[in-house]
Amino acid sequence: SVVERLARGERVAYASDAGTPGVSDPGARLVAAVRDAGHRGVPVPGASSATAAFSVAGDVLAEGFRVRGFLAARGAERQRAIELVITSAEAQVLFESPNRIASLLAAMAAHDPTRRITVARELTKQFEAVTNMAVGDAPAWIAADPNRSRGESVVVVHARAVVPGADGDAATADASRTLELLLAELPLKQAVSLAAAISGSPRNALYRQALAKRES
Repeated sequence: SVVERLARGERVAYASDAGTPGVSDPGARLVAAVRDAGHRGVPVPGASSATAAFSVAGDVLAEGFRVRGFLAARGAERQRAIELVITSAEAQVLFESPNRIASLLAAMAAHDPTRRITVARELTKQFEAVTNMAVGDAPAWIAADPNRSRGESVVVVHARAVVPGADGDAATADASRTLELLLAELPLKQAVSLAAAISGSPRNALYRQALAKRES
C-alpha cells in the first residue's frame, strides 16, 4: 500500500516507537520494497550519520551492524582493513572522505564485486544522495559523475548471507569451529553471542547450528 501511494505521487513518512526505523525494527523490508519499485527513501536525521544511512540501506539480511568509521588512510594497514570489511559477513558502516571514496570502492570491488553496498553522500544537506548497488558497479558509477566524489560519504556494506557448514566457505568453517569451542565452555546463548561477535556470522544461523549440535 505504501508503494501504491508513492506511485500516485504522495509522500509517506514512516516512524517507529522502537528506535530508528530500519535499524531496530523490520523497516528494512519497507525500504527495500520502496527502492525496488523505483522510489526514493530519505532518512530523517538523528544524532548519527551511521544510523541515518543504515535506516535507508534496506539491508534485510542484517542483524545489527558494526560501525568501523574511517579506515586507515594508506598503505598495508588500509588494505588489511578493507579486506577485513569485505570478507566479514556482518553489516558494516564506513565513513570516507571525498579524496579517498573512489579508491575505497575500487578496492572493495576487487575483493568481492557481488557484495551489496549503499553509498549515502551529504546526508541531511541540500545535495543528499543515497545509492544502492553491487560494489562491482561502484567504480564506474562514481567515475560517471564528478559530483559523486564530493562531500563526505557514508558507505553501508550490506550483510552477506552465510550458510553455516557450506563446503568451501573458509569463513563459515572458522565460525563453526569457534562456536564448537565456546559451546564446550559456555551456556548456549553466551556461546552464540561471542561466536557471532568474533566471526561476523549471522547470530540466528549460529543459534540454529548450536541447537543442532546440542541435540545431536
